Amino acid sequence: MNSALRSAMKSANLSPRQLAVRVGVSGKTVERWVADAELIPHARNREDASRALGVDEEMLWPRTLKDRIKTGGDREIIHSYPYRSSCPSTVWAGLVEKSTSDILFAGYTNYFLWIDQPAFVSTLREKLDSGCRVRFLLGDLNGEVTRNREQIEDVALTVSTRIRITLEHLSKLGAHEGLEARFSAASDATSHVSLSVFRFDEEALVTPHLARLVGHDSPLLHLRKFGDTGMFSRFADHAEELWSRGVPIAPDS
Repeated sequence: MNSALRSAMKSANLSPRQLAVRVGVSGKTVERWVADAELIPHARNREDASRALGVDEEMLWPRTLKDRIKTGGDREIIHSYPYRSSCPSTVWAGLVEKSTSDILFAGYTNYFLWIDQPAFVSTLREKLDSGCRVRFLLGDLNGEVTRNREQIEDVALTVSTRIRITLEHLSKLGAHEGLEARFSAASDATSHVSLSVFRFDEEALVTPHLARLVGHDSPLLHLRKFGDTGMFSRFADHAEELWSRGVPIAPDS
């Protein structure tokens, strides 16, 4: 029996059926949670139940804390997503919001940011005004790799069009001391188009692009720096190397 859950329900004066209503499951499901201490509900149900009972999730299901403990390089992996599009837009917004020193968008087009993030121009302007450095590394819209990628993807919204859309939004930001934009060098274009790195101070979202898939259909890793030799640093160094050889984009581009 899960005595911790039973005790929390008693303290909150909630029956299995009442807790079930708040969580969005059946009363029988809650009864099974109480009866079997080894039964671990889905993460969303655990979160809703702990909120309804006013206690920490780990108090109700202590094993979840042990299962989340990572060792070695795994400690840097906050979350993984099978598709970039399955990463909530709130994750991106939260990373931008809490960044204070350096944001680097090193996707090949960065187009989706302007679609997924409400008032993104205003958000970036606020970050710049607060002293945060904001950089965009884009693929060369006239480059050979861009043209080849367009043939591979074969979609209506072409790679060069998506890059142009990003350039149009950047022009709305205007000149700012902390804002920089570059095209990746021709020699780096293949490396750039196959791997997107989005850095937010000491966290990053990384997307390795798979075969013919567009960015939102490729997997994504959410990383947080833990030491100087882990996955975060390796991806961050990769992006910085591409940036170092990038070609500055003229303001009138």
